[in-house]
Amino acid sequence: MTNFSTIPPLDAAAILRRFGLRADKSLGQNFLQDSSALERIARAAEIQADDTVLEIGPGLGSLTRYLAVSAREVVTLELDPDLIPPLRAVLTPHPNVRVVQGDILKTDISSLIKTQDYLVVANIPYYITSAIMRHLLESDPTPRRIVLTIQKEVAERICAAPGDLSLLALSVQVYGTPSIAAIIPAASFHPAPKVDSAILRVEIYPTPLIPREMHPIFFKITKAGFSQKRKTLRNSLSSGLHIKPQETEALLKSAGINPMRRAETLSIEEWKQMMERLKT
Repeated sequence: MTNFSTIPPLDAAAILRRFGLRADKSLGQNFLQDSSALERIARAAEIQADDTVLEIGPGLGSLTRYLAVSAREVVTLELDPDLIPPLRAVLTPHPNVRVVQGDILKTDISSLIKTQDYLVVANIPYYITSAIMRHLLESDPTPRRIVLTIQKEVAERICAAPGDLSLLALSVQVYGTPSIAAIIPAASFHPAPKVDSAILRVEIYPTPLIPREMHPIFFKITKAGFSQKRKTLRNSLSSGLHIKPQETEALLKSAGINPMRRAETLSIEEWKQMMERLKT
């Protein structure tokens, strides 16, 4: 087991002052500096000595240092060019870290990672959680494991079971099994956000539960189903897919689904059954 006790604390406020910088609220910058929280993230990733890790939004490198002592290589992708100088300074003792400036949502991950087997570990801005998650899950190659520090409420939604599913949860659970590794209090960050965070861990399946070539029709159906959450599937699917209510009802019944149910109650397997009926 990796010993993280030798990693010194990092004073985010002091580093920002030294470089004449402030946390950029427009970029959702909240720098995690609590040592115990950083260690929990690194341990949740279960990094092996020969692993390559992609870190999105390393900020000042507080988490990067914990990843670097465990992994063979860490590739960091930082959007804010102003943070590159302090980031390089903090990471000087870690030659296995490569610092890249860029936007993850505009980056082909295969241009950064030269292996088919890699991990993603990141503390990401709350406001682009869904976009980043979608980008990672749809990337080729897909990471073996994703560990993200995100808003606690969003993490709980992603981990929901049938009965309380959302389109976001469904979109993640098609690709892997999500779980919450730990809760991180808001006070662990500088500046402190208004809400607590959670360490979300997603174990990616070797192949998605829905074949990739079927994703367009699968997500067309699920988006239609969730488009009017308070309505029954009979009504929401009729409206979203432009199908007569009677035809929708027959379709649902042929898939063994009660037309009066709501979208959040269906499992992925039930959505898949409905997709198979629509294909024909």
